[in-house]
Amino acid sequence: MDKPRRRVWWDEYASREFEGLDPESTIAVLPIAAIEQHGPHLPVGVDAAINRGMLETLIERLPDDLDIRILPIQQVGKSNEHLRMPGTLTLPAVTLIEAWTELGLSVARAGVRKLVIVNSHGGNDEVMGIVARELRVRADMLVVKSAWSRLGKPAGLYSERELKFGIHGGDFETSLMLHFRPELVDMARAQDFRSVAEDDEAAFAHLRPTGFIAYAWIAGDLNPAGAVGEAHKATTDKGRLTAEHGAREFIKLLYDVKAAKLPR
Repeated sequence: MDKPRRRVWWDEYASREFEGLDPESTIAVLPIAAIEQHGPHLPVGVDAAINRGMLETLIERLPDDLDIRILPIQQVGKSNEHLRMPGTLTLPAVTLIEAWTELGLSVARAGVRKLVIVNSHGGNDEVMGIVARELRVRADMLVVKSAWSRLGKPAGLYSERELKFGIHGGDFETSLMLHFRPELVDMARAQDFRSVAEDDEAAFAHLRPTGFIAYAWIAGDLNPAGAVGEAHKATTDKGRLTAEHGAREFIKLLYDVKAAKLPR
């Protein structure tokens, strides 16, 4: 007999089931994503699909002693760097800061004071940081900023070049999409999308499009196709191994958060 599917999504619980939760051990998870262009070979829903796929991979492996409540995936994020390419949806940063902060305050009112924000779109990073600090200040919550792409990659799976420059629609994201939603990937259009960051590294001492010292860019600045990375090297197996690795590492993070003391 198949094991019954475990409830972990916030909206699967009755209101009464939020009463008496242990604020030290119950963890809310807020997935934030985006709907934006990802080059000629991928759909605009890549970031949302990856976040959902990673969460489903996590749920399959979630230990019984972790009590998490996953909030609805925030599918539209801050994607104005992709607005010149059709299909992109975006919201202003101030709108997202207000909306995601209000969600966090609702979580706190339900008695849950530990929150992990898990991001699948780099353009949300600054917003995520502001929201996390607001919730610490306004609700005394322990809020952790995280992203699936920051949980590391299986050793030897991706080239050093991809790991350094493949930040959008490259081997990493294309492989995950081949694993999660293969019917949406057009590998005939996948290329080696070279990033202008490679030229910057050769030309400048410090100036880069990403990192602690960085210039603001829009997608076409890095590559006219709107993608960067070795998309042509993507495989389903890479995607599966990457998803399994990410789920394992996220479980370690959840145990860290469970063990951490709430701010006073």
